[in-house]
This record gives sequence, C-alpha cells and structure tokens, in this order.
Amino acid sequence: MTISKRDVIHIFEELRKGVVPARSLEAFAVGIEKQRSEIDRQLKLAADQEGTFKFLRGGYGCGKTFMSRLAILDAQSKGFATSFVVVSDNDLHFHKFDDVYRKVVQELSTQTCPRGALSDIIDRWIVNVEDALIAGGADETADTFDEQVQTRLEEDLASLTGGQAPEDMARVLRTIFSLKQAGKISEASALISWLSGSENVAASAKKAASIKGDIGSREALDYLHGILEIVKAAGYKGLVIVIDEAETILRMRSDIRGKSLNGIRQICDAANRYQGLLWIFTGTPEFFDTKRGVAGLAPLHDRVKFEQKGKFVNPRQPQLALVPFDAPRLRDVALKLREIYPTSNPSRLTSRVTADFIEQLVAKVTAGFKGDVGVVPRQFLREFINVLDLTNDNEDYDPMKEEGFDPQNLTEDETRVRSGLPPFDPEPEDDNGYALVEF
Repeated sequence: MTISKRDVIHIFEELRKGVVPARSLEAFAVGIEKQRSEIDRQLKLAADQEGTFKFLRGGYGCGKTFMSRLAILDAQSKGFATSFVVVSDNDLHFHKFDDVYRKVVQELSTQTCPRGALSDIIDRWIVNVEDALIAGGADETADTFDEQVQTRLEEDLASLTGGQAPEDMARVLRTIFSLKQAGKISEASALISWLSGSENVAASAKKAASIKGDIGSREALDYLHGILEIVKAAGYKGLVIVIDEAETILRMRSDIRGKSLNGIRQICDAANRYQGLLWIFTGTPEFFDTKRGVAGLAPLHDRVKFEQKGKFVNPRQPQLALVPFDAPRLRDVALKLREIYPTSNPSRLTSRVTADFIEQLVAKVTAGFKGDVGVVPRQFLREFINVLDLTNDNEDYDPMKEEGFDPQNLTEDETRVRSGLPPFDPEPEDDNGYALVEF
C-alpha cells in the first residue's frame, strides 16, 4: 500500500504517546482479517439502506479502539459519514438521548472534514437541491429561486423522514439557508451549533429561527433521523456511529447504569428504522457478561448475547469477538512498523533492528504474562518505537547490545526470513542433486 509521509509521521507520533492513530491504520493492521471482513459486511448492509448495529467484544489491549477506528476509516473510504464517540461517565448517559445526539453530531466527520462536518454536509445537501431544481427547469437567476430552494429543503426533509422530522429542525435549516445567502455566516454558524445539540446558543440566534428551547431527550432521536437523511441527501452512503469504551457505564451509579443500558436497548430496537445507519459499540467481556452490565438487563442480553461452540465463533452474531494479541502478532506488527519507519537509511535500520531482536524484545516485554500479551501491546509498541528512534539517530547505538540480548546463530536464509525478507533463491541443481555452474 502507498502511505503519505504526513501519515507516516502521524502514526509514529501517536504510537509514541500510546494512542491509536487516526489515519492509515491498515499500514500495520495484522491478525484481524475476519473481523474486518465482518465490519465490511455490515457496511454493505448499511449501504443497501439497512439499519444495523454491531458490538465489538474484547479484553483490555485486544485492539477494540484500533478496530473501531479502522472501521471508521473503511467506512469513509466507502462513502459514509462517520462519528466516533468515547463514553464518559460525566457527560454521556445513554438514557439521555440528547447527550448521545450532541456527542454524535459534534463528532461528525467525512474524508474531507475530519471533525464538525455538519455545516459542510448541509452545504452539500443545499447544492444538490439547487442542482436538482435547475435540472428540472428552474431559473437560478430568478428572484424566487431562493424561496424555491427553501421549499424543496423542507419538502425533502419531510419526505425522507416520513414526516417525523421536528418542526424546529425545519425552521432552523430554512433560517440557516437564508442567513448564508445573506452573508451572515456567524449567525448561521450559531444555528448550526444549536442543531448540533449545543445548549449555549444566544437567544437572539434562536429568535431568528423562531425557536425557544434546546433539543431535548424526547425528540433527540427524531433529530438524529433527520441528520441521517440529510447526510444521505448530501451524497453519502449513510452514517456509521462508533461508541467506544461502553464498559465505562459499569462505573456509573446503579440507577444511571441501568437506565443507560436500557437506552442502548432502545437504540438497538429502533435500529431498523434508521436506514443506512450502522452503530458500533465496543466493550469488555465484563461489560457484556456480568449482572452489572448487559447480562443484568435481560431484554438487551437476549438481543446481543455472545455464543461460542468450542473453539468456533460465528462473526455474524451481534457480538464480534476480537482475538487477543499474542507474541507472533506483536512481532508481525513490529515488522510492519519497521518497514514504514521514516529513515534515510532503511538498510541500516533493518540490519540493527533484526527480527531476532524483535522476538527477544517481545519475550522481554511480555515476560510474566504466561503467553497472554493482551495487556501490553501499547507498552511494547512504545518501547519498540523508542528503539527505532535511538537506532536511527545514533550511529553507534546497537539495540541488541543495549538490551543485553544474545544473538542467535542463524543461517543467512533464517536471518532474511525473520527480517521479513524472502530467502535466497536456491542454486539450480541437475537431476542428481549437483549444483549447476555456468561457465
């Protein structure tokens, strides 16, 4: 694959901090082919206007955030708008749908707009409506053209939502269009903030659109339906919403925890009404399997329970299990990162940071975990990237020596294979096994 210099720098800067990068994750993704294929299947369902949901299940360090961020990137590459929300026990309670709505809309993103994409999406929708009117014979230079656009915007919103879009939503969108046409961008931006769920919009801005209050919990999902339809009318395949770290709900007060779990149940039950919307939740086994979590709410547990037959797991069930990291997978990730590391002397880096060294570093970092390295991938990657940095920056730095590792006696072919290179081509032989020599 081709990866830009900017994205390479981004990857290593984020991994140095122990953070999952936001871009080009496929450059070092290993061992998740089945899971990625299932997410792709879900995206195809959403693109075919199904409303669906998926739960990513895995212990700490299994790569839930990595997998869900990769799902975001895959979705955007396929023409979806997306939103990535991390659960907080302070300002995101799932029984308060206005909380959910605000977080989702504020984190809207597309390939061309990494965050706060609602304004751009609305603009694209307006352009599509204008183009459709012109194609139908409307005169864009006529004094009544803007009025025709406003009327079509309202008609389309009502039609696409089956008449379920709140009246205030239509008023706000009509006013946003008028303000933009009049060059009043700051006033239009204030109303876009209101439509994004903000509770800090000036009364004067609300008055311009003939609205008074804020978006409440009762109507929030109807507003989300409207946003989804605008996203599609703007030219996107649909919307993918990731809710990361759902296990945070377990730390909430028992009454709030129960209501939040029931809120997730309501979202799942209503999923098929939102055509083109894919919800992805991530959580630990504790979140799914304990009475404090999903297992304690029978209606939700019945819908999303996880089943396994011996060693066989169906990836198409509501919960998609992520495979814990093991030593070979850490090694493969390290080899991929070494391959893309930004250096002016890649051969020197490869000769110093050998596959032999990587295997011994994996063994060192994972010592004491009895082969279960699920809790240490970020720790390992930070240490490994530190080694790459030191090797690249210092001519006399020998990572094998500095770590106190013993080099193994490997053949040249074994050394090449462990370093991610193909073995040497075998010498040609005759029928009796003797080497053929050219003179």
